[in-house]
Amino acid sequence: MIKAVVFDVGETLIDETRIWSRWADRLGVPRFAMLGLLGGMAALDRPYGDAFAMVRPGLDVEAEMAAWAVEEPDSLRENFDELDLYPDVKPAFARLRDRGLAVIVAGNQPPQAKAALERMDLPADAIYTSAEWGLEKPDPAFFARVAEVAQSAPEQICYVGDRVDNDVRPASAAGMKPVLIRRGPWGYLGSAHPDTLRLAAVVDSLAELPDLLTPAG
Repeated sequence: MIKAVVFDVGETLIDETRIWSRWADRLGVPRFAMLGLLGGMAALDRPYGDAFAMVRPGLDVEAEMAAWAVEEPDSLRENFDELDLYPDVKPAFARLRDRGLAVIVAGNQPPQAKAALERMDLPADAIYTSAEWGLEKPDPAFFARVAEVAQSAPEQICYVGDRVDNDVRPASAAGMKPVLIRRGPWGYLGSAHPDTLRLAAVVDSLAELPDLLTPAG
């Protein structure tokens, strides 16, 4: 029986369209080109960071973000806010908690993401990021920490994300129930991946989770 549902952030809870569009503007490339390159990285099973190297070879991403912060201190830049939250998130979280399940957010995110998520007043029991843990998916230690904070055995935890490499495979290897949400380039491509079909359930909306994870009646 599932006791806790743990969520990834990017393209699970947060629509990253505006983030990547701002990056395209910053780097001086058409938005369609940037978004298309990200889709290509997903299709080729390559990290999204490779898209930066294609757009601007030799780019130091950390240095670029630092310069961007100086030039536009009051803009969102590479960050997100509640306007980027998918509309099904709060209702799904509330329904899951109404059914007695713990709701936890834990994903690969920079330090500022936790504060951004906390400002959204999500009906969640806890919010964690890889930055505060010093651990990143798909490291098995990340999923061990998930089980620790959920205070549940791995088989009692559902981990929801949009990627096969960072979510489905490592969550399954940790003994958890993976659910892949079919949105964002990685999610759409990953929904047809053999590992997803073998290891995970697939949903098109977080609204499907309460009925998927709790018995009728």
